[in-house]
Amino acid sequence: MRNTAELRDMILAAARAEFAQCGLAGARIDRIARTAQASKERLYAHFGDKKTLFREVLAADSAEFFRAISLRRGTVPDFVGDVYDVARDHPEHLRMITWARLEGFALDEPLANDEPVFADSIAAIEAAQAAGHGDRTWEPTDLIALLLAIGMAWATSPHPDASTDDPAIIARRGAGAVEAAARIIAAPR
Repeated sequence: MRNTAELRDMILAAARAEFAQCGLAGARIDRIARTAQASKERLYAHFGDKKTLFREVLAADSAEFFRAISLRRGTVPDFVGDVYDVARDHPEHLRMITWARLEGFALDEPLANDEPVFADSIAAIEAAQAAGHGDRTWEPTDLIALLLAIGMAWATSPHPDASTDDPAIIARRGAGAVEAAARIIAAPR
């Protein structure tokens, strides 16, 4: 017999798979309940409605994604490598964020360890720029958006060969993303 926390976790896992695959509009509560081996009534008792469940899954996925890619001082190009790895290894996180945007959800500022992510990232960029390790002409928020896009480029690419399990290609693409970031942030000579 599952306790309440176990049932809730199973519902969230089933909802994550369903929402990542189908989005909010296409997801079906009956499929989520069946996968979680729960009744629809239990699901509604825990989460109220489908939108609330979607928001919970989105918040958990966003937090997990941003915890894995925190930008640390002195490692700006490596941040892009982390983004590349997480986007490749956990595409469900990007799908959830994409579905949320497509469904018209306003995305809250991501948190990692209950702290706003972008404030730390901006501070890391500013510190690198102040230490002469980055082009000071970049606005830190613009630079973060560009760096995220570079790291996620292959995960969001429509190219037919975007998806691969070839370790050499995966390594080359990751190294290319890090190199692109290093070139973008390099201080002008």
